[in-house]
Amino acid sequence: MSTTIEAIDIHVTSRHTLEEQLEAAVKDLQEAAMLTGTYGILVTRNKPGRYTAALSDQVPFGMTRELVH
Repeated sequence: MSTTIEAIDIHVTSRHTLEEQLEAAVKDLQEAAMLTGTYGILVTRNKPGRYTAALSDQVPFGMTRELVH
């Protein structure tokens, strides 16, 4: 049985850590998106140091978009 990752919460305190964690999250979500071929990835900045990377049907497959709240 496989589990599909739908969202990853990211909490960081430095820009270097942010880039590493965002890159890893997007890579994991790209692998999950390939299973269905129907979701893109939406990265949301919730507040300073807090982000969510998630599969989204509002983003075309193969695309990654950013949203700032």
